[in-house]
Amino acid sequence: MTFVLRSSAFEPNRDIPSKYTDDGEDISPPLSWEGVPDGTQEFALVCDDPDAPTPDPWVHWVLYKIPADVRSLPEGIPPQERLDQPPGALQGVNSWHTGQRIGYRGPSPPPGSGVHHYHFKLYALDAPVELPPGATKEQLLQAIQGHVLAQAELVGTYRR
Repeated sequence: MTFVLRSSAFEPNRDIPSKYTDDGEDISPPLSWEGVPDGTQEFALVCDDPDAPTPDPWVHWVLYKIPADVRSLPEGIPPQERLDQPPGALQGVNSWHTGQRIGYRGPSPPPGSGVHHYHFKLYALDAPVELPPGATKEQLLQAIQGHVLAQAELVGTYRR
């Protein structure tokens, strides 16, 4: 079975409902996955926007140390470094320079910049992530290098 990431809130390559954006409640969407490879020790998740008018993709979410037996995330993961659910999971920093820097921040593309694509990437890892809370996307990707068993990706779109 293929490693697949889904959301009950939107279909692949379709619009993300405004509820999950800066124009709405700005809460994380529900996610679920299946087809987890044998040997998975943990999961890590990154959501970014490569269409942002910045040199690097704009980071919307960094979440790691998701236990291997977890198969879904509910909507509205709280914006805190250490999570009770999933137990032991940690969140990193997003690309915002002000306001909430930890946890999920939803789509907020500049008006008139066209359709932006938001890439939710889930990594199945063969070893635990050894990072403190508050890591950057770059720190996470460096820490998991050589430990990715599989990657599942879900893309949602949004425009203003």
